Amino acid sequence: MRLEGKSALITGSARGIGKAFAEAYVREGATVAIGDINLEAAKKTASEIGAEAYAVKLDVTDLASIEAAVKAVEARTGGLDILINNAALFDLAPIVEISKASYDRLFSVNVAGTLFMMQAVARSMIARGKGGKIINMASQAGRRGEALVGVYCASKAAVISLTQSAGLDLIKHRINVNAIAPGVVDGEHWDHVDSLFAKYENRPKGEKKKLVGEAVPYGRMGTAEDLTGMAVFLASDDAEYIVAQTYNVDGGQWMS
Repeated sequence: MRLEGKSALITGSARGIGKAFAEAYVREGATVAIGDINLEAAKKTASEIGAEAYAVKLDVTDLASIEAAVKAVEARTGGLDILINNAALFDLAPIVEISKASYDRLFSVNVAGTLFMMQAVARSMIARGKGGKIINMASQAGRRGEALVGVYCASKAAVISLTQSAGLDLIKHRINVNAIAPGVVDGEHWDHVDSLFAKYENRPKGEKKKLVGEAVPYGRMGTAEDLTGMAVFLASDDAEYIVAQTYNVDGGQWMS
């Protein structure tokens, strides 16, 4: 098992991609904190995964909540070896219709949440003196702009940049910071995404999802499980010499 004895915290992991990461990490021998703003959902997910998963209340927009979550993991496992910054929000609108509230919401979770989670966990890892692995969730949207997705694209571009800066800064403490950039990933969140595209592109519901799936060179949308291999790899000793990189796991949608 590649993560045996490791302690991980995954933000936004009560469902979706984060839950799939938690399941994969437990299979690989890690103890996983299911960090989520919805504590009841986190408890349910932890109970479904098993004894090596446990719930932690976590609001990544609240510094006090971040500190409390890190301390809860330290108290339970003795320290943190792995962080996945998975919590994120999505919205879209034409440039002339973007609201300040939407901008603030996305940047507070996607960018500030990522930064200050990294900060709190890095401080904990440095104090412990054993290094660690931090994995940020970027996106193919962070590689380019999209007409209706300006704020989300900008937030994920910021995640890629933060990954580079943090990676270069923290490697002296043997903390490897890297990121994963998925493409289009199927799941319940895509119902929301599809409805927004239907609104702004005047499409019937379901059409956008069908089209983006067909456009993936691999031939289909991704699944949460398609991302778990990279998440395990970047958290393992095999990734020890990898620093400040963002890996595309997108079925061939973007080459960099």
